[in-house]
Amino acid sequence: MVSQEQRRRQLAREKFLRQQQRRTSARRKANVRNSVIASVLGVVVIGSVALYTTGVLKNGDDDKKTNASADVTPSANPSAAPSSKAPDPCAKPAAGSIGKLQWKKEPAMTIDTSAKYTMKLATTCGDIGIALKTSAAPHTVNSFDFLAGKGFFDHTKCHRLTTNGIYVLQCGDPTGQGSGGPGYTIPDENLKDASLKGNKYPAGTVAMANTGQKHTGGSQFFLVYKDSPLPPSYTPFGTIDAAGLKVLGKIAAAGENTGAGDGAPNATVVINKATVTKS
Repeated sequence: MVSQEQRRRQLAREKFLRQQQRRTSARRKANVRNSVIASVLGVVVIGSVALYTTGVLKNGDDDKKTNASADVTPSANPSAAPSSKAPDPCAKPAAGSIGKLQWKKEPAMTIDTSAKYTMKLATTCGDIGIALKTSAAPHTVNSFDFLAGKGFFDHTKCHRLTTNGIYVLQCGDPTGQGSGGPGYTIPDENLKDASLKGNKYPAGTVAMANTGQKHTGGSQFFLVYKDSPLPPSYTPFGTIDAAGLKVLGKIAAAGENTGAGDGAPNATVVINKATVTKS
């Protein structure tokens, strides 16, 4: 017989999955609509897009795969019509454009896995400092060191905020829509981290989004600003500092654009510059 707490978590996960399915359906309808508009205008767009949509915290890498990514299971489409918005607490983004770089395979290991590394996200809403778990998640930290060094995260939007059930801000997608990545994937790591007790990602955790399948992390990640019930399926690779949690609290207080608890943040959250430093 399951306890009330176990039942509550089960219902929460089921709710997240239903939300993800609705989000996926809405995205596909939008894609069909956009295709019709493009044909009417006679515009032909040729290209390949590496999908990295947040599963729940889905990374989106593959829309064919419906993920529970505590990665946040989005119920609402971030492009949905906004509800009444709170004042934007953030500044205007710094001048600059998002890079278009893509790679076919994971970068070679160049970090010192015995050393300490930190990541700083200089955002329009304030700086978020992150202590990285280098020895526990070396592939993830090495990838972020590589991508930050290439300016991959610079000028990108944090495209998703959840304020109901789970409490995360998701970032790291150059498309700003939950469908982008670096072109390669990295293995899951550190899923038995001591902090992930009771299927919960505690406030202050930084973890990878994925497609719901194993080893599908790319560049999308989520910042947990309040304890969130999630299965240990998303690589935890960092811990947010106190100042960063205050920044996240400000972003969360401004809400998201659907009013349903899962959508694009009302705050203008843009990573002006991401930096990884060896200490």
